[in-house]
Amino acid sequence: MQRIKKTMFYKSHIKLIQSLRQSKFRKQMKLFVAEGPKVVGELLNSHYTLHLLFATSEYLADLKKQISSEKLIMVKAPELDRISQLKTPNQVVGVFEIPVEPQIPKIEIEDLTLVLEDIGDPGNMGTIIRTADWFGIKEIICSENCVDIYNPKVVQSTMGSLARVKITYLDILTFFEQNISGTMSFAAVMNETSVYTLSLPKKAVLVIGSESHGISPEVLQKVDKKISIPAIEKPHGSKAESLNASVAAAILCSEFRRQNN
Repeated sequence: MQRIKKTMFYKSHIKLIQSLRQSKFRKQMKLFVAEGPKVVGELLNSHYTLHLLFATSEYLADLKKQISSEKLIMVKAPELDRISQLKTPNQVVGVFEIPVEPQIPKIEIEDLTLVLEDIGDPGNMGTIIRTADWFGIKEIICSENCVDIYNPKVVQSTMGSLARVKITYLDILTFFEQNISGTMSFAAVMNETSVYTLSLPKKAVLVIGSESHGISPEVLQKVDKKISIPAIEKPHGSKAESLNASVAAAILCSEFRRQNN
């Protein structure tokens, strides 16, 4: 490993990281924050470009990847605590560049693809991205009203899966009109055909709706099949009204993969 130069930690660094907690500043500066060896390590070994790395001497001693010393800032525990959003700061905080997306994104449906409509909870979004990674799903389409994937809570809850899943924000109706000709599409809704009674294709589009409103009528009109995850009836009936969006996504992805493995 190259020798690390001691770079000063300034108040401007604190201001930068704190500002990136807000969406408007992430969009302006095209930067986002990630924390902890697991998440930062995955991003360092991906297509994401490092802007600055704030790390303890212990982390830098274990860092194998060659990084320009101008991007490395050694910090002490109290300094790390000032810039971390974690309850227990963990060795490293990375600031990465947000990739510039083409004005007309290229979407090719070659496998199971998730479409998320208006997912607003950062934890749900991060868990869905992590779930997609687990099941080898390479592409997620997000409606324009979905939570920002570079929200710090989303980034942390992906546990590094952000590095491996391509995520595109797009008008969902436009996506259906222009990108899925010949591909079977499914929507996760309540009280429809049980997913366990169907033969599911390997190449498909699966729509998951928002936590509070589900899938909009306009999008439902575009899908080929509405599917449900049946509740297991107990003597007095199920008490839960619905499943969490990320849980529903995980169960459905598992069934698609089980049938096509």
